[in-house]
Amino acid sequence: MSSQTNNSSQNTKVKTRDKKHYVMIYSRYERFWHWSQAILIFTLFYTGLGLHGTHDLLDFQTAVVIHTYGALALIVLWVFTTFWNFTTGQWRQYLFKEGVLKVIRFYAYGILVGEPHPYKKGLQRKQNALQSMAYMSFMVLIGPALWASGIIYLVYDLWSGHSWSANGLTLIAFIHTAAAFLMGTFVIIHIYMTTTGKTPTHYIKTMVTGYDNIELTEAEIAYIEETHAIAVKDEP
Repeated sequence: MSSQTNNSSQNTKVKTRDKKHYVMIYSRYERFWHWSQAILIFTLFYTGLGLHGTHDLLDFQTAVVIHTYGALALIVLWVFTTFWNFTTGQWRQYLFKEGVLKVIRFYAYGILVGEPHPYKKGLQRKQNALQSMAYMSFMVLIGPALWASGIIYLVYDLWSGHSWSANGLTLIAFIHTAAAFLMGTFVIIHIYMTTTGKTPTHYIKTMVTGYDNIELTEAEIAYIEETHAIAVKDEP
């Protein structure tokens, strides 16, 4: 469980609101990772479009510099976050979960007719089955394809003398661009999904404050009341 510093709003007893509890489920680092990653991805996509000639709001050299440093910053963030996920045990949040088809059906049909969400968020199950699959694909496939192709592209001068370098550069550029558009698609869907909470801004607020209403097991309630390791407060 994520360790959080106690604050004045934390209660000795876990208060219940409609059988749920207003608990900090996203730590400071998770929120820092999320928002800094979002800023870097938007920066890279914007400068990348400029490098491809989609817009001319930045001159080519400036776009190259911003894109390169933004990419390096994102790689450092991903490396550090991978280390954090494994040392804190948060990597388990992204493992495959049952019920993917039920969640897909909900977003394709159930949400339109007012059906309840088939997945219940919890302290140790923050993502539903579809989210876990999407985030795992992002971290294992799209992300590595982007930074690996980007680094190879960046050091082109080191292998440009080979006979296959021209074809190799074309292939690397294609992989990098394809992965970038996959990431762009992921971001667009992700932004849309943030509007599907109980209010259009509910999930955004959760990622800003870290707090959400979730169900807790008896063991989790006892742990929180005994250790105060997780921040709990009354919902505003």
